[in-house]
Amino acid sequence: MSRRRRAEKREISPDPVYNSLTVAKFINRLMYDGKKSVARRIVYNAIERFGKKVNSENFLEVFEQALENAKPQLEVKSRRVGGATYQVPVEIPASRKTSMAMKWIIQYAREKAGRSMEEGLALELHDCFMNQGSTIKKKDDTHRMAEANRAFAFFKW
Repeated sequence: MSRRRRAEKREISPDPVYNSLTVAKFINRLMYDGKKSVARRIVYNAIERFGKKVNSENFLEVFEQALENAKPQLEVKSRRVGGATYQVPVEIPASRKTSMAMKWIIQYAREKAGRSMEEGLALELHDCFMNQGSTIKKKDDTHRMAEANRAFAFFKW
């Protein structure tokens, strides 16, 4: 039996505009200092701007597709075996995939210099939708690292 106390997942309510848990989680991830109304405005405007850019009527569908394209499948975790530390490739649980994709999209949107967060987020979502840009490069680097360490996959237990 594990001695660790596992964190309990909180239930969050869906966002008011799209009635989606994914968008609600994205808003919460983007939010600074508890300013949810500001985060909502940024996300909704960015999704709308991004949806118009890809000529789609269903903004939620293209947002989820962009997020899906950014989700990694594998990552490496350090395992210590007999005095040596190995980078072992492991599959990522669904909730962590989504969390990592959101984190990367928001991180690279914030790094876009000379643009508002709304513009940067719309551009980063567009890049993810088109399978290019910083977030997709980060995902590919993660996969490449896992592929390079495939020989240590048998240490996964």
